[in-house]
Order: sequence, then structure tokens, then C-alpha cells
Amino acid sequence: MKIAVGSDEATHLTSHVVAELLRRGHELCLMGALAEGCDPSWPAVGRAVGQSVASGGCEQGVVFCYTGTGVSIAANKTPGVRAALCTDAQTADGARRWNDANVLAMSLRSTSPDEAVEILDAWFSAPHGDADDVRMIDMLREMDPPRKG
Repeated sequence: MKIAVGSDEATHLTSHVVAELLRRGHELCLMGALAEGCDPSWPAVGRAVGQSVASGGCEQGVVFCYTGTGVSIAANKTPGVRAALCTDAQTADGARRWNDANVLAMSLRSTSPDEAVEILDAWFSAPHGDADDVRMIDMLREMDPPRKG
């Protein structure tokens, strides 16, 4: 799977998650402070990852900032993005299962490397939701403004 990964800081956690995603066989598109010449501000990181996912350039996204909140807000400004700030595996499972989230946000401050692996395990193994969940995701898609062209 091709995954966009961005952060406003390069830290031990971001290095750990990048290495873990590569170990799992994913192709990565690094953004923000994780790539040369990219704007590392959290709004720019959220926008870049969100646009990469919404355009189909990447299938999923992972974003980081100090709390994880800013990048998730910024990513969610892109129509078609459903970014979820996940602090544990159960939240990640629910975000994928019930909300069909396509961008995972994590806090640089409060996520340990071990917790990040648990979150990734849940994110990538969560089954699709039932028909009612699909109906609710369709309702969310209807709320998206028309894409510019």
C-alpha cells in the first residue's frame, strides 16, 4: 500500500513509525519535516497528506504533530479525507471499522513507539463496518463540498 506520512517534526517516534511501515512492506511518500524541501508547518503537513490521499496518489495517510490535533484538523479540510486522532488501538480500530478513516493522526507528545505499533496493527487489521456504517460514511461524503476542478 502507498502511504503518505508527514510530521511537523522528525522525532524518534516518526522514525520508528516510518521504519515499521517499511518493514510491513508499504511504499511511503514522506512529507513535512520528514522530507527535504517540504514545508514542515503542521497546517501544510495536514494539507499535503490530505491532498495526497484525496487525489488517490496514496491510499492512506499518517500524520503527526505535538498533540496530533492540528494535523488532523488540517487534513480534514480536504474533501474526501476522514482523519482520526488515535491515542490507542481501540480508537484506531473504531476509526477504520465505523468511520472508514483514511488518515491516521498521532501525537508526538503522548504516543510511545510500542503504542504506535499497536495503533498501526489495529488500523491495518480492522474489518470494514456493516451496512449501517457504510450508510453513515455515505452521509459524510454528501457533506463534502464539491471538488474544485
